[in-house]
Amino acid sequence: MPNSGFPSVRAPGRGAGWYRGDCHVHSVHSDGKLTPEQLTADARAAGLDFIATTEHNSVAAHGAWQRHAAEDFMILLGEEVTTGAGHWLALGIAPGQVIDWDHGVGDALIDRCLERVHESGGLCVVAHPYAPYPSGSFMFSYQGLDVIEVWNGLWTSDRPWNADNEAALAEWGRGLAEGVRAGRWRPAMGNSDTHLVGQIGIPHTVVLADSLDTAAVLAGLRAGRSWIAESAGVDLSLRAVAAGRSAGIGEHLETSGEPVVVHAHIRGVQSGIVSFHTDRGIVHREGLPESGAGGVVWRMTSRAAAFVRIEVRHPHGHMAALTNPVVLV
Repeated sequence: MPNSGFPSVRAPGRGAGWYRGDCHVHSVHSDGKLTPEQLTADARAAGLDFIATTEHNSVAAHGAWQRHAAEDFMILLGEEVTTGAGHWLALGIAPGQVIDWDHGVGDALIDRCLERVHESGGLCVVAHPYAPYPSGSFMFSYQGLDVIEVWNGLWTSDRPWNADNEAALAEWGRGLAEGVRAGRWRPAMGNSDTHLVGQIGIPHTVVLADSLDTAAVLAGLRAGRSWIAESAGVDLSLRAVAAGRSAGIGEHLETSGEPVVVHAHIRGVQSGIVSFHTDRGIVHREGLPESGAGGVVWRMTSRAAAFVRIEVRHPHGHMAALTNPVVLV
């Protein structure tokens, strides 16, 4: 690692593959209770490959993370831009780059801030759009933002899923059909919003990246080649096949008008319920065995949907995992 005072933008990792990361984390450098050292140890114990430091309206802690990066663990630099009309995450910004938070609905200042992040190669994420506290609900337009945090773990320490996340997911799901058909849909992601011990990685996002590298991880998130897990104990895959071709999460499948067969494989959700969603809503449900591991196959005509995605819930209805869509063209 270069002795720049900041963590490297890349780690050797495992090459191309699926990497688990929590991109909304607070330490003692803002309103969190844990040090970077504690957060790093807890993140690695939780099975994560990377985290993002996102202190409120501050990047003063960027230099505190250098010694916690490792060959198999990456620290992504960011900021939680905390305004009076909602919060958003600036991920992958330059070391020490501060994104202004003094903007409100209607003043157009947010557009300039989003541009600054994009000019740095970063990603702009709507944070907890239905958070139940003053300024927590996101009141800005989503225009110019890249990804939506549909699952935020801060208020779920006593349960893995709540009504605020359900509302965020429903809103994202309603907009997905129009977005896919217009060719500009926004992917979903999930983060813990860690402030306290025991929160890191609950939930987190699993992203397909060419390497454990900031640019590669952000590219995977931007493209929606990702899914959300409540913990590293949950694993899944989703693949659609048609006309001798196949595509996975966040990818496009050229169907040539042929029937589509969708394969889902899940592990770690005992007696879970798998639901298949398209632009027509829920089209299929099927249960998993008590072991929590199993495969589900669903067949459809290619003209019946513009995309397919899955959700995996526990028997009591709380979310265990959900994916971005496979787009059918």
